[in-house]
Amino acid sequence: MSETASALGGVPAVILAGGQGTRLQAVLPGAQKVVAAVGERPFLAYVLEALAAAGLREAILCTGYHAEQVMAQFGAAYGPLRLTYSHEPEPLGTAGAVRQALDHTTAETVLVLNGDSFCEADLGAFWAWHRARRAPGSLALTHVPDTTRYGRVRATPEGVVLGFEEKGGAGGPGWINAGLYLLTRQLVAQTPRGRAVSIEREMFPAWVGQGLCAWPGGGRFIDIGTPASYRAAAAFFAPAAAPKR
Repeated sequence: MSETASALGGVPAVILAGGQGTRLQAVLPGAQKVVAAVGERPFLAYVLEALAAAGLREAILCTGYHAEQVMAQFGAAYGPLRLTYSHEPEPLGTAGAVRQALDHTTAETVLVLNGDSFCEADLGAFWAWHRARRAPGSLALTHVPDTTRYGRVRATPEGVVLGFEEKGGAGGPGWINAGLYLLTRQLVAQTPRGRAVSIEREMFPAWVGQGLCAWPGGGRFIDIGTPASYRAAAAFFAPAAAPKR
């Protein structure tokens, strides 16, 4: 493990794992999508393994819908990762869930990620880039051939976020939010209380101009938000075929 990666040992991951996954109910009725089987393992296992390999040692799971399925599957630890659960008695939205999760840690910066998506990324490099800019918040971006389903992120060549374009826009190739964020406590504390708040639709646009940055270092990306993308997940994680002799 590199020195840069080992620095992540003091950074807890906050994993959003409470959504209902309404679009997947047709193929996974009554299931929490982060524990949906991909190959022979639950999807979230791939996420946790990547965090452990990057040197993280703590993950806070933000649970809501079918929280019991997540806890039964993973318990108090996954390999070297200590697991803590931040349960939402009612939906808080992605930003509200992150704010609540901070009650479980004293860390000044957290790595926030979606439990139903996966982006290949050098998290140590992301951390070093974020620290070098002294940014209050940084998003990892990845480039896709068509941004229609995801929306896109506009940023300067230096990585300063200029704005966000909603899903269903013009489409075509572009940079999208890869679902990996480094956020300070002070930034997350701006999240309103008393209602559900979306980090993507409300807080990120509000943080433009406050030093929000974007790191264009994400690689291959997949989410399991639709039946089609869920079916594609097994091939995404399958080992590369051995070259023919």
